[in-house]
Amino acid sequence: MACTACTTDAGTPPAPQTPPASTLTTGDASAGTLEQIRAMIGNAACSDGSQCRTLPVGARACGGPEAYLPYSTANLSEPALQALAARYKSEREAQNAASGMMSNCRFIPDPGAVCRAGTCQLGTGEPQVR
Repeated sequence: MACTACTTDAGTPPAPQTPPASTLTTGDASAGTLEQIRAMIGNAACSDGSQCRTLPVGARACGGPEAYLPYSTANLSEPALQALAARYKSEREAQNAASGMMSNCRFIPDPGAVCRAGTCQLGTGEPQVR
């Protein structure tokens, strides 16, 4: 199925922020998986920008993630976190298919993550100068 409402946004995107819980919470079984992801990420403490990463979460009906969450590699198992993210993506894909969900097909770029005030936070999506 083709997306007839697809557009590209050539303008400068606003500075990304951590999505609020309501943006990604679904009120069903996948909500429990998302909460596990958020609990594993915790406060995303960092001492250096090299510890910060972004995790694509969820699945949009036209493809791609619903959002990105910043996390720190300092105190978590990346394989375990990525396995939870894959499970959440599968759950959301199944929900989208079952409900006939549609989306606007807008591309959501990975904003990157930076260490600010001891916490990994979403960046601007621009290349980081080191």
